Amino acid sequence: MIKRDNETIIVLMIKQLTSKKNLNEAYLRVYRNKGAAGIDGIQVTEMKSVLKAHGKRYNEQIERETYQVSPILGVEIPKSNGKTRLLGIPTAVDRVFQQALHQVLQPIFETDFQEHSYGFRPRRNAHQALQQSLENINSGYQDIVDIDLIPIYRDDEVEHYILLELIYKKVKCKATMKLLRSFLRAPILINGKLQRRRKGVPQGSPLSPLLSNILLNELDKELEKRGHRYVRYADDFSIYVKSKQSAKRVGNSIYRFLRDRLQLPINREKSGIRRPWTFQVLGYSFVPIYKKGEKGKYQLVVKKSRWQEFKSKLKYLTKKTIPASFDERIERINGLIRGWINYFKLASIQVKLKKLEEWLRNRLRYCIWTNWKKPDRKRKNLIRLGIEQGQAYAWSRTRMGGWAVAQSPILRTTITIKRLKMRGYVSLVGYYKLASMIVEPLYTRPVRTVV
Repeated sequence: MIKRDNETIIVLMIKQLTSKKNLNEAYLRVYRNKGAAGIDGIQVTEMKSVLKAHGKRYNEQIERETYQVSPILGVEIPKSNGKTRLLGIPTAVDRVFQQALHQVLQPIFETDFQEHSYGFRPRRNAHQALQQSLENINSGYQDIVDIDLIPIYRDDEVEHYILLELIYKKVKCKATMKLLRSFLRAPILINGKLQRRRKGVPQGSPLSPLLSNILLNELDKELEKRGHRYVRYADDFSIYVKSKQSAKRVGNSIYRFLRDRLQLPINREKSGIRRPWTFQVLGYSFVPIYKKGEKGKYQLVVKKSRWQEFKSKLKYLTKKTIPASFDERIERINGLIRGWINYFKLASIQVKLKKLEEWLRNRLRYCIWTNWKKPDRKRKNLIRLGIEQGQAYAWSRTRMGGWAVAQSPILRTTITIKRLKMRGYVSLVGYYKLASMIVEPLYTRPVRTVV
């Protein structure tokens, strides 16, 4: 049992961490998230048997403060800009105990987090952050201090002692603090060499998002104290003011706060003062609304690189050389469409989606035509689709290329939208209209209670 006095934990919470209920929930979350094996090579699917055999011993070691955290496996993964990012992969067993620790710490710190922090928190999401950004801009706060923090997940950033001091203000359990320190300072294996860590929070740990919020909550409180309008989603944050002069003053002041108080550097190349039409956040951009009575107002659109990325993925899934049946292809495309549109449903994108959908349908027709291969099979399939025999014979022996055929009446009148939908195809425009009707309202903070 945990007692509270002025919101400070004053008795051991380690028993709560190692409780059967907490560990079962942590195991299920790690299992559902899947993820790669750590340094010991144990996959998530093998974790259950390991925990059954050794779980009791691990719990006793954690409670006695003798648990040995395994080193982290460092893996370089490519980024969309051509650079790489270091991902730290703890062992599957360590991920379970990190998740269990996260579940104990989250409720303690959640009540202290600020209203305009939206990343990796219960009942908070990116859409609410975007809605708040749009509201700030349309309320006249159109000089934006856009600060790009050098990711706190990097191993050369975030002083551990600063983070641990912030956590110790609320967590007085010695065993819990020791376990957390062990996870933070676990060495990382990069290219076969173990490296010590005294800075940074490894990306890939279940604890990383919470630790990021705990540290950056100090920034949130400073901004609240100064009365600024701001939006923060994890380490993406922006401040909204009414003049360029104010933006410069606020930007310089916050830079000094981050440098001196939190010892966090910013990326000067990517940071700056923006106007709405030059500002991008969480994959979205802002453009003016050209409508009577809406002067000075803006709406959300999808930034150019995200369109290109989406089209590239659709192009790959509709390559004629992919060894997949038409139904498998459609299933993969539908999954991509639903995920992309559900994220970008706040944007005004119907016109662009309509154009993209025409291209996608032609790509699918091209796949079908290529799959028919021989002229005789093409003729028989065209007849089944309602084409008169003589016309079907002529079309099946056309000298046009496959892409030209896909855009011609040969397939546009036979592989119709209705027939594609009968095979399970999800319309981009139709799904966007449906998804955009369901938009969550801005989150209202509940009344704070002390148990």
